[in-house]
Amino acid sequence: MGPRFSALAALLLLMPARQQAQQPLAPIDWKQVDAGLGKSGTSQPDGAYKVGMPRGDLHVTAAGVALKPALALGSWVAFKQVSDTQAMLMGDLVLLESEVGPVLAKLQEGGIEQTALHNHLLHESPHVMYLHIGGHGTPAKLAAAVHAGLALTATPLGAAPAAPPAASLGIDTAQIAQILGFHGRVNGGVYQVGVPRAETITADGVEVPPSMGLATAINFQPTGGGKAAITGDFVLLGNEVNPVIRALRDNGIAITALHSHMLTDSPHLFFMHYWANDDALKLAHGLRAALDKMNIKKS
Repeated sequence: MGPRFSALAALLLLMPARQQAQQPLAPIDWKQVDAGLGKSGTSQPDGAYKVGMPRGDLHVTAAGVALKPALALGSWVAFKQVSDTQAMLMGDLVLLESEVGPVLAKLQEGGIEQTALHNHLLHESPHVMYLHIGGHGTPAKLAAAVHAGLALTATPLGAAPAAPPAASLGIDTAQIAQILGFHGRVNGGVYQVGVPRAETITADGVEVPPSMGLATAINFQPTGGGKAAITGDFVLLGNEVNPVIRALRDNGIAITALHSHMLTDSPHLFFMHYWANDDALKLAHGLRAALDKMNIKKS
């Protein structure tokens, strides 16, 4: 009786703590993030809070295509709540070469860490770099630190201009979605599709939602005559990298970068950027061939 009673008593003592651990976290006021960044964000279906900051101030061309900000110039930050008052931050900032040093220094001052710095495109003009960032702390403090860095650039903040009336893109997005097996949305004149992986991904032991940069990004910008420029990145395990390279190249899609975006991700991921400008449906078939080499969620 004695040992059994002691074990039962210990279990009863633990129950309140377990019940408490299962209680939902106190809601975070994301308006504090909006105020700190000077830009409003959106709660994502997977639980993250994400703020897009497209570089509408930049006029970049690649292979003769004037890039819309939604195609390849979209700075963003996202927050995952980890306690009643704390959040994990991840983001990707689009910077001119001249902006990299000052922005990086200001972010370091504010406690925002850098996890990668590299290109995503090739032969674009002017040359742009992509600074991947991370941090932990109160959302308002993280937002203020990011804003201090962005203030050294001409990144448009404040309220976004009213979106123009939706118009036909000139490419068959319904057919593209059918080929890819995933539906997307039109944003800023670009058809955007996100394809999540099947695995749970963690960083510093915290599960990272797909909307925090972990979904394969597929973007189509129409270029006339049923053609489109495509770019984005495939999110890959190491053993998927070369099969995906072969599938893309076999379909006329160039590889423009291969690198990591995070420091403590598990499993460790590689991010492969690509480019092509061709018949949109032909490119959709090539992208689908590459997706078939990956462990993606069933659509």
